[in-house]
Amino acid sequence: MALRFATQRAASRAIAKNMQVRGMATEKQIFNQIQATKNIRKITSSMKMVSAAKLKGDEGRLFKARPFNAWTTALCGEPKLCEDATYEELPQKCLLVPFSSERGLCGGVNSFISRNTRNIVSILASAGKECDIVVIGDKGRAQLGRTVGEKIIRSTTDIESPGTFDLAAGITTELVAAGAADYDAVVLIYNSYVNPAVYKQMYKVITPFSGEGEDEPMMEYEFEPDTKSEVMKDLYEMAITSQVFHSFMDAAAAEQSSRMSAMESASKNAGEMIDSLTIKYNRARQARITTELIEIISGAAALED
Repeated sequence: MALRFATQRAASRAIAKNMQVRGMATEKQIFNQIQATKNIRKITSSMKMVSAAKLKGDEGRLFKARPFNAWTTALCGEPKLCEDATYEELPQKCLLVPFSSERGLCGGVNSFISRNTRNIVSILASAGKECDIVVIGDKGRAQLGRTVGEKIIRSTTDIESPGTFDLAAGITTELVAAGAADYDAVVLIYNSYVNPAVYKQMYKVITPFSGEGEDEPMMEYEFEPDTKSEVMKDLYEMAITSQVFHSFMDAAAAEQSSRMSAMESASKNAGEMIDSLTIKYNRARQARITTELIEIISGAAALED
């Protein structure tokens, strides 16, 4: 009888071992997964709250940057939506400046910018036009480097946050060093913040303030004592700096709003995963208890025989 009982226990253990070998997780493994997922949910929840706090500051800086940059609208025009844009108005030679983030875990802000930049490059190439790229942000450099790396002539990374006008001036210095004055237009591509749940991809076209005859800019003004060409050159660089500053503030707010939404979704998904793993854990625990009861009953029956 004892031999029969031992044989049944060995058979039960062999069946359980074969089930584990086939890929079924044990109670301990499922429990560890639940604990790990709970820790991840704590992290994503904390990151959501941090992003919400940062978003409030970025919103304030953006609302201040908008009136500061309003004067450029008369000279450069209104920003335009990238969605369904044909980019027919872009001149023969353009310098594209996409704004991306330094860190990930912020939804699709970088993917959208990279996608639109690649789209512009493709449209310009099909129209026989030329373009080069100066990337702002490490994530954009990594994404664009895999597809249009030959177009990238310069990149600016390790940007400190929150941004300032001095930072925008430094970025403009990089653009000037890349030969911005030699291009027919500088095109800024960035995410524009609408509200904590919505952001859109926009682009600005900044053309040099030069021309003759009817195309001559600011004909109603007189310039003394400097020559008009020198003033227009300085004003062009100032306009780029102001536009870069506004674009950077807009992109920063959109990044934080997207990160907040991404972390909220991650926390929700973690909760659903915890519920699913808890059900699996309870089933595995019930199966173990049932197996032990069967062994006990089988052993008692063997002793009675």
